[in-house]
Amino acid sequence: MPHQPDPRTLTDAVRTGADHHPDRAAFVYLHEDGLGMRPEELSYAELDRRARVVAARLRHASKGDPSRPVLLLYPPTLDFVTAFLGCFYAGRTAIPAPLPDEPGERLARVSGILQDAKVGAVLTLPQYRQAIGAWLVASGEQDVACLATGPGEDDGVDPDLWTPPKVRGGDMAFLQYSSGSTSEPKGVMVTHANLAANQEAIRSAMKTPKGVVAGSWLPLYHDMGLIGMTLQPLWVGGTSVQMSPISFVKQPSRWLRMIHDYRVEGTASPNFGYELCVRRVSEEQSAGLDLSSLRVALNGAEPVRADTLRAFIRRFAGNGLRPEAVLPCYGLAENTLLVSGDDPDAPYLELTVDAQALEQDELRPTRTDRPSRTLVSCGRPKDTEILIVDPMTLRELPSGQVGEIWLRGPSVAAGYWNRSALTAETFQAATADGRAGHFRTGDLGALLDGQLYVTGRIKEMLIQHGRNLYPQDIEQAVQESGEAFRRGGGAVFGVTDESSDRAHVVVVQEIRARAGGDAESLAALASSVQALLSRQFQLAAVNVVFVRQGVIRKTTSGKTQRTLMRRLFLDGALPVLHQRLQPAVAALLPAPGPAPEPTAAEPTAAGSTRP
Repeated sequence: MPHQPDPRTLTDAVRTGADHHPDRAAFVYLHEDGLGMRPEELSYAELDRRARVVAARLRHASKGDPSRPVLLLYPPTLDFVTAFLGCFYAGRTAIPAPLPDEPGERLARVSGILQDAKVGAVLTLPQYRQAIGAWLVASGEQDVACLATGPGEDDGVDPDLWTPPKVRGGDMAFLQYSSGSTSEPKGVMVTHANLAANQEAIRSAMKTPKGVVAGSWLPLYHDMGLIGMTLQPLWVGGTSVQMSPISFVKQPSRWLRMIHDYRVEGTASPNFGYELCVRRVSEEQSAGLDLSSLRVALNGAEPVRADTLRAFIRRFAGNGLRPEAVLPCYGLAENTLLVSGDDPDAPYLELTVDAQALEQDELRPTRTDRPSRTLVSCGRPKDTEILIVDPMTLRELPSGQVGEIWLRGPSVAAGYWNRSALTAETFQAATADGRAGHFRTGDLGALLDGQLYVTGRIKEMLIQHGRNLYPQDIEQAVQESGEAFRRGGGAVFGVTDESSDRAHVVVVQEIRARAGGDAESLAALASSVQALLSRQFQLAAVNVVFVRQGVIRKTTSGKTQRTLMRRLFLDGALPVLHQRLQPAVAALLPAPGPAPEPTAAEPTAAGSTRP
């Protein structure tokens, strides 16, 4: 077999695959149908052909400046993949974005991206072209071409019309917009050099073999799903098996069945995906599944919880899952994706630290008689230099001290699109002693024995009487205290009483439907939460808000949107079941409007408001 040169760009990788193993499946997409999951395969030869067709159409159909980015609006299908690669083949900058499935929000959610990016073309499926075209006209963007791709639309286009673009490392490959960005989106400018560097970092860190089989349910437009689970297999001439996030959430066992059926070697998920498998995969569903092929199961994109990792390993050990396969990692779009991760052949590391020392920004081993917190290592940095810096003094901190995580390396993106001031402030930061060119992540963490421990976000930190408290610790404590509280269904944040400049802690927590919603029961639960947090965190008179399931907002990667939840709370926009607020906090909320007339379908009770 001829030697396969390492690809310089993603286009090179796909072209190499089409030349050397044209019939190998580049992608397998599992569609739901009445009989189960129906596979759709796309070979390297066909992927290359379709990408060339999309590129040819883009070059001939663009109405305006061909340097303007291309917005991709697709449901989870292989058409998104061919469109994304078609942009690369055309030398155009791609913008992966979700296609909302709520009729009233179908186009509104991408309006901010459209305006911010100065989009030159939109690619979509035929059934969405008319609505998107009308939206473009209504938005005053008549010069933006709207092209439908896929079978029937691409017929008659000669792929040989394509000519390779001249691409340099510093050219933009794609814009990665932050999850849920609408009114104030931030587009991360990922260059071809960034993408190549991070693909090599992932390959080296994960020891990805050539021809790897990866499997994922992550959104294709999300950085972990796109770069880690879609592009990395292409980079090494492998196969990516995909299903939609909805298919996974409806039945988490489908993910494990995929691993079994296709002998998947690498997969990835935020923490909540592993937790869903532990809670919702029955013994009957897991019977006979063989997970021994799995070399790497990455856990990232949201805080990694030690109890989830232990439970997942314990639950599926009988199915051949190796503990060494479970691999916590740290990454973010501004570093293209991967920042740190550890050897896939070694068990992940846990660190139990003194809780009070952590509140003072220090990782100190705990004694058995003291309150503690368990942290999970996110491994060692790969192609990226990590500094831990005091965010106030900008001085580098020693090992074991918690500060802001700063990054520098070839994977760090070029900046934020059309935001020069923010780019200079965030991507070109300098330490107090003059070391420049670092990216400020806004994340808090510490290095200890070369391992990175991520502890939280600066903007979400709760400062109480000189102590630094992490909202995820409080959320976890509440959710583990009773069956009524939905796991992963909470948001803790701070609000400030301007009259006294005092910071108040607010706990918003979803209540399970079966827990009962009468006022007396909810009042008792609120009292139990206040007592718990007083005992464990020395927090007096915490404000407690109970809401129904599904109210807590999250990003596409499963991160709790605490800033958004804080705004909804202060706007009085939460559908509250029950709340117990301090007078100073209640005074921050808008005055309630006239109460609606109660109906038989929506009974009311003192101290309780149903949505």
